[in-house]
Amino acid sequence: LFQNFTKVSLLLYTLSMTYSNYSGVLPVNLLPDEASPRWNNKGDNGWQLIATTMVGMQSVPGLVILYGSMVKKKWAVNSAFMALYAFAAVLICWVLWAHNMSFGTRFCPILGKPAFALTQRFLLHEYGGFHVPMADYVYYEFVFAAITVILLGGSLLGRMNFYAWMLFVPMWLTLSYTVGAFSIWGKGFLENYVIDYAGGYVIHLSSGVAGFTAAYWVGPRQSHDRQHFPPNNIIHMLGGAGFLWLGWTGFNGGSPFAANLIASLAIINTHICTATSLLVWVSLDMVVYKKSSVIGAVQGMITGLVCITPGAGIVEPWAAIIMGAMSGSIPWYTMMVLHRRSALFQSVDDTLGAFHTHAVAGLLGVSSQASLLEPAF
Repeated sequence: LFQNFTKVSLLLYTLSMTYSNYSGVLPVNLLPDEASPRWNNKGDNGWQLIATTMVGMQSVPGLVILYGSMVKKKWAVNSAFMALYAFAAVLICWVLWAHNMSFGTRFCPILGKPAFALTQRFLLHEYGGFHVPMADYVYYEFVFAAITVILLGGSLLGRMNFYAWMLFVPMWLTLSYTVGAFSIWGKGFLENYVIDYAGGYVIHLSSGVAGFTAAYWVGPRQSHDRQHFPPNNIIHMLGGAGFLWLGWTGFNGGSPFAANLIASLAIINTHICTATSLLVWVSLDMVVYKKSSVIGAVQGMITGLVCITPGAGIVEPWAAIIMGAMSGSIPWYTMMVLHRRSALFQSVDDTLGAFHTHAVAGLLGVSSQASLLEPAF
């Protein structure tokens, strides 16, 4: 009996070593095969697909609902459609040329060589050493690019011609976004000099400055529209804001490309900073104007999300509270006080204040994370 037991034990050990590097036999659904090679970590892969989808939902339906509800009713369809169109247009441009211009083979210090990202041979091999397929990386970086263009569009709501927007989206993606992405995140000249965890420079500072510049060139709305511009549906606006807030879990939590401790830290920091920023903004509204504002709460939420983004996975949670306090107060001052006193700000019709919520908050994030940086790994 003992000899038979020994033979069975040796057989089981041999099988376990054949199918796995671990000491025990893996369940059949976890064994490597052609559809899931040994380098593919199913946990990381699954989380990455979920995180990316959450970021995509920030744009569609998140910003589609938010933009459609924050403007006057006559501009609601145009504003929502701008966001939906940009999402689709960026995807096609991304896989045809923009992904490799942002992350491909180096062409010059600020750009990669344009190339397709459309073959199985390219998309189904391992990305870097992150144990996920390249398809995950292309998909994730696409939703980042898409939301950047849509955030920029927030500065132009209420007077942007849709046909002009159709041309603007691929042009700006190609000539501006790819430059920032390659320079900082790709193999560009700033790769070793700038820390940008999830897009303080590449996404938020970029979209805020570009939106302000575009608003200058497009020109202002009609004076009566600019002076009286209430949202057409506050409940929908809050729903869109909710998609944006919860979607940021994937925005910052997906940046490590692994379901690891850095992702967990990034997620908790994101929500701590956002909640703090929202409460500070609402408190300032109540102290200065003697009443709270739903739009103000949404703006405070956005500035908190933006501020924590460049340092979400590399700062302590207590630092996230400090960053939230700053993002709820400094952009509040630039939007509610400085904007009304500055001739430059008054001359540029930045519809949703993207310069304040994204450029100012993004710059605040990248500057504060430099002093609050506390790498845990």
